[in-house]
Amino acid sequence: PATASPSARLNDMPGTTSGPTKVARPSTPPRASDRGRSRLGDITRPVVRDRRLAKRRRSTVLFAIAALAISGALAAALFGLPVRTYFDQDTQLAQRDDQLAAITAVVDDLRSEVARLQTDDGVREAARAELGFVEAGERRDTVLEPTGVPTDLPEGWPYDLVENIVDLRTNPPAPPASTP
Repeated sequence: PATASPSARLNDMPGTTSGPTKVARPSTPPRASDRGRSRLGDITRPVVRDRRLAKRRRSTVLFAIAALAISGALAAALFGLPVRTYFDQDTQLAQRDDQLAAITAVVDDLRSEVARLQTDDGVREAARAELGFVEAGERRDTVLEPTGVPTDLPEGWPYDLVENIVDLRTNPPAPPASTP
């Protein structure tokens, strides 16, 4: 009838059941083996020889070996290398911890030296050590002999002149003899 409601029309269809829903459902669910209903139908169906990528069996085996090699290389790149890197991180972290401890010790030494140099006694001590500062009433005595100037200079223009000057200062010329 033309005046029948949509739900009544659905219930009148063969193979459907009536119920609280308005969607028509078959009485038995379709099986995967039904033609055209399987999502894997293209994969499980045999391929005609004319449509195959590799026509001979030997080519198929070589194609499969190449595919396995590529997938193995991808697996090694995606899983093997990151795992090795993960385990190498422990040694790198230990090295960085050692470096951090050494740098922290240097920073602590520098902080203590800065704190010492901010006092009057620290400034006097640094001036004595670095600049040879002597306060009024003190006398400075040198304990070590001064080192000599090196005289084995290379051959060439500026060094020949320097050697002549050093020779003149270490061995001054004799004064000219006076004539009576």
